[in-house]
Parts: sequence; C-alpha cells; structure tokens
Amino acid sequence: MNKNYYAVLMAGGVGSRFWPISTSEYPKQFHDMLGTGDTLIQKTFQRLNRFIPTENILILTNERYNDLVLEQLPKVKQEQVVLEPAMRNTAPCILYAALKIQKMNPDGVMIVAPSDHWIENEAAFAKDVTTCFEKCSGEEVLCTLGIKPTFPNTGFGYIEFDKKSTKELKKVAQFREKPDYEVAKEFLSQGNFLWNAGIFMWSVKTIVNAFKNYQSEQYQLFESGMSCYNTNDERTFIQENYPKAENISIDYAILERSRSIFVLPATFDWNDLGTWGSLYDKLEKDNDNNAVVNGKVLVDNANGNMIRSPKGKVVVVDGLKDYIIIDKEEVLLICPKSKEQDIKKILSKVKDKFGDQYA
Repeated sequence: MNKNYYAVLMAGGVGSRFWPISTSEYPKQFHDMLGTGDTLIQKTFQRLNRFIPTENILILTNERYNDLVLEQLPKVKQEQVVLEPAMRNTAPCILYAALKIQKMNPDGVMIVAPSDHWIENEAAFAKDVTTCFEKCSGEEVLCTLGIKPTFPNTGFGYIEFDKKSTKELKKVAQFREKPDYEVAKEFLSQGNFLWNAGIFMWSVKTIVNAFKNYQSEQYQLFESGMSCYNTNDERTFIQENYPKAENISIDYAILERSRSIFVLPATFDWNDLGTWGSLYDKLEKDNDNNAVVNGKVLVDNANGNMIRSPKGKVVVVDGLKDYIIIDKEEVLLICPKSKEQDIKKILSKVKDKFGDQYA
C-alpha cells in the first residue's frame, strides 16, 4: 500500500432522518442498517482499508462517539480518532485533520469521505479514488467524485463540469445548490451535471494552502496549534480553540472559491442512504415488494413497505401500502414513505411532548 495515502472518515453526524433507529446517542453510522452483519462505519473502513494503510485512516467524530468508534473499529488506535469538542460543520474539522496529516507526512494525499454511504463495487471505488490521488499528487488541484444522476433528484447538490472536456477528470465549472424539480430536470437534460457525493481528495499541501488563501482566520487559528498536533498537548489546544472556529462547510469555505477543482464521474453504484426510502431502494424485496430488516414478517395485502424490527421479532402487517414501519424498543414509527422527509419534524414533536430521551 502507498504510505502517502490517507483517509478521513466523517463520522460525527446524527442521521436524524433515520429516527428512531438513529439517535443522537447512537447514530446511523454505528448501526447495521442493511442487515449485513457490518455497521455502516465498519463497511466504510473496510472499503478504504483495501488501498489505504490502517494507521493512515483517521476517524473524525464527536467526543461522545469516541468509545463507539473504538469498539466498532478494533484496528483503530485512539490517536487515529480525531475528536470535535464542538459542532462546527465540515471546514474546521477537515483543516484540523489535514494539518495533523501534514505534520506526519508533508507528501500525504487524503480522501475525505462520509462514513455512512452505500457503495456496491468497491474495486471500482478504489480505482476512482486512486486516479484522483495520482492527479492530486502531481498537481495543486482539488478533486471530487461525482455521481451520474439517474433521475432529477432534488435532495442532492450538483456539480457542473466543463462540457467540452474530453479528459477523464473534468474541470468543475461550479457547484450548484439542491435544485427544485424543474431545475433538476434541466440539469439532467444538459448532460454535464453530476450529484455531489461529498467525497473529496487532495494533497495536504494543497488543501492547507487553500485554507490559507480563502479562510485565513481559520488557517491561523488551527495552524497556531501545529506544535501540539500528534502530541499529548493536542487535546488541550483543541478543547480551548476549536469552539472559536467559524461554523462553515467545506463547500462554502473552499470549494465554491477555488478555481482548481476537478471531478471524476464515478464508475461505481452509490447511495447516500440518507432516508428510509433510499435504504428501501437498496434492500432485497419479498414478492410484495416489502423490504425487511431483522424481523420475522407476515404480510397480508401489504406491499411496498420498509419494515425493520428487533432481530427475531414477529411482525404482522395487514393492509398497508408504501409505509415505513420501524420498531425499536420503546418507539414504534408508522409513517407513509411519501412523508419520510417529515421524520425530522416528527422527532421534534416527540421530543417536545415526551422528552429528549427518545431522540
């Protein structure tokens, strides 16, 4: 394996659209959402570990999930877990991780990847990332993987690339916000738009320089701790200074400002597993198009449902079509799939009425 290859797994999110399984205490990346025997973060770690040395994989997460990370990823040492003492979006934690890697290896190239996505062809994923790594190693550019859209999705941001480019890696023209349906249809008809999967690659030198140029205050804040990184003094410095960082995404901080971004259209199947509906799409179905995780299910005149229950629990469903049915200990959710985007609102109402212990 190439010792200059590094990975940063983003594992600090809550995944509230997967409530009641995903909670603030035990988010979706730490669950076996697909019923495969591996949690999402375990699958992601294994995928990256195919071509990135174990010791070069960092896990970026919230302090409260430290023990979960170490429990689920036994190969990972404590020093590989990069803990955020405060929620400050993606830019500060990426800069923090990049500086840590730069101190270890100034020649490092890194991938920043969510810990909770579904990717089918892992060999194709490794090949695509390596292609970007090679580009980043030789040039001062930022790279991202774009997903070829299969329908006008309004839930993703889009990457517009140079239509005239005949090269494998396309120059990014601009990043576009989540569109409405009509705009999304227009994007697809133009043929030079990809879904933004939030998977980025760059050399540590290039991304640190980008922060220096476009986010000088953030850069100065985190660079001032360079002598502390990867030492016993790091925790104290981060506890004191991290909360001072601006709350800003990597997209707004760097990607929308840089003129040196390239996108590689991905050659693998991808799903962000962002909702129960997207999980339903990826699961095997029974003869009535019901997707079942864990439970022993008996259905009658019921089809198109997403059903999850504790392992071995008998679930009988009669007369429901296109519903989300999720049973978890003290919470049972029964909700039309068409209203899956309302689950965050439902969770908020539950918290207001019954307390935070259900969140």
